[in-house]
Amino acid sequence: MLRDAVRELLSALARRAPGRSVEVRIPPYGAVQVGEGPRHTRGTPANVVEMDPVTWVRLATGRIAWDEAVTQGRISASGNRADISAYIPM
Repeated sequence: MLRDAVRELLSALARRAPGRSVEVRIPPYGAVQVGEGPRHTRGTPANVVEMDPVTWVRLATGRIAWDEAVTQGRISASGNRADISAYIPM
């Protein structure tokens, strides 16, 4: 169930924030590229957001705020476009 929830919420994020400038990774279940800006095509992307599956579900459903999760060290976000808080919760 967790895997399915992660994948569905990642798909919803991709629909809500079309583009390919930020890679959102939720290992081991999935990753999507979202957000307007320069397109990433090879190697390690410049803008990456990564977190565990439970944090992603909590974040995407509004059970935890972006700033709170970042402060608690639950989110790893690198790059000047990595703040995806404008697109969540869904």
